[in-house]
Amino acid sequence: MNIQKIEDQVIIRNAAFEETADKFKPNLIETVIYPEAIVTVKADANIIHGWKTEFFAPISTLLETDYGKNESFILDFGNHHVGYISFDVRPVGSPPDAPLKLRLTIGEMPVEMAEPFADYDGWLSSSWLQDETVYVDVLPGTIFLPRRYSFRYVKFEVLETSPKYRIAFENVECRAVTSANEVVACVPHEDQQLKRIDEISIKTLADCMQDIFEDGPKRDRRLWLGDLRLQALANYETFQTNDLVKRCLYLFAAVPDKHGRVAANVFVSPNLIADDTYLFDYSLFFLSTLSDYYTVTKDSATLQELWPTAYRQLEIALERLDENDILQDSLDWWSFIDWQDGLNKQAPSQGVLIYVMKQAIELGGILQVRETEYLKSRLNEVIAATKEHLWDEQEQFFVSGQDRQVSWASQIWMVLAGVLPQQANRQLLDRLFEVNPPVGIATPYMYHHLVEALLTAGDKNKAIIEMKKYWGGMINDGADTFWELYNPGDKKFSPYGSYLINSYCHAWSCTPTYLIRKYNL
Repeated sequence: MNIQKIEDQVIIRNAAFEETADKFKPNLIETVIYPEAIVTVKADANIIHGWKTEFFAPISTLLETDYGKNESFILDFGNHHVGYISFDVRPVGSPPDAPLKLRLTIGEMPVEMAEPFADYDGWLSSSWLQDETVYVDVLPGTIFLPRRYSFRYVKFEVLETSPKYRIAFENVECRAVTSANEVVACVPHEDQQLKRIDEISIKTLADCMQDIFEDGPKRDRRLWLGDLRLQALANYETFQTNDLVKRCLYLFAAVPDKHGRVAANVFVSPNLIADDTYLFDYSLFFLSTLSDYYTVTKDSATLQELWPTAYRQLEIALERLDENDILQDSLDWWSFIDWQDGLNKQAPSQGVLIYVMKQAIELGGILQVRETEYLKSRLNEVIAATKEHLWDEQEQFFVSGQDRQVSWASQIWMVLAGVLPQQANRQLLDRLFEVNPPVGIATPYMYHHLVEALLTAGDKNKAIIEMKKYWGGMINDGADTFWELYNPGDKKFSPYGSYLINSYCHAWSCTPTYLIRKYNL
């Protein structure tokens, strides 16, 4: 081990864990994909974001057409892809006497072809927006865009040539990449909507499987613990690329901070770097992901080696409990849970803690470690405290924070944690739908937990209804892969200030394929 200081962040680097992670770095599988049609974008107030694409011409037309200054066209690749774009350009007319200046705009959704990126006004960096300005000094030529893109559509704009020549485009293609190494059969479902949801879930997962489980191939293109946990569950039921899960666990374990905390996310290029973001729930999900991995693989060597890192996350979490065994709700912590505005995180985080404590007890029993009996005792105390201090008898809901907020997230996580018996859990969820508290759900990440809570409580019918309503809603609104964010009541919602920067292929949205298969939906 060695100590690495990044500004105020002290990282204890475990070289052996990093070497193990490197051993399981996958080879990427490449497939050449070609555009299917030339399309245009049209304004339509009835379509999400206000824009739709329409067929303009068959792709063969591209070979018969040349373009001059201020002319443009949009290629539709027919589905979402992640990879590297290349094309040939040749001059038409007189010999070219000036360089070609070309702008390419690459997008996952029609709105990215329609609304100028120059108008973007969000709080995430505009460098995430996918565009290129290319100068070609020698014509004809072959252009290889060096960056990897996540897209369905590519807009070509000829910004400058000269009056003497025009430009023709040929051999446009994408070298798509993924580490998902097998074609997975979709569930042979009579319900066509569930079948389609399963197909798009698998596609979403595959496009996020690179040399790590990325959270989003457009943005942020790195390894987040919350996403990893859900991707791994979907992977076990589909591609079964379990060594990639193992690689990701070791990457996190290789770079804890001086307190032993694993970061919420890590960068892997040009070398392994822990981000300086630490989330209460995400740190705990290291243990949860390890538990799920062991359940599937029975890899006892990995469990033995990573247990100390996993258990340390639980120790740190338990230190946040006050004298009443309730998580301290203060300004010096961050638990993610969901992007829902105004959500108080105390009660749902208490649910996460209980959920992970139960998994830790199971792992401790397998390893026969002395911490197991201590955890059993503490679990009983924490559950008792939760019922005493966070259950509101009058409201018949779990409450959170000083203002005793009633939220969807609090009830969902208490159901998943099994704080109440199953029948009481089902009654709690029934009341939740009946009362519909205003502090709702903002992301597919939280909707996954809602559907799994319904299944845990034995309400399969309502779980299917909610899955079809939510993920089916995305499909109805044009999803080729499932999105980072989707609010059916506010389809322009973005926590970043602009829907242009939202990720439209995102790891935490891929879980219907897991839910459908795991629970025989």
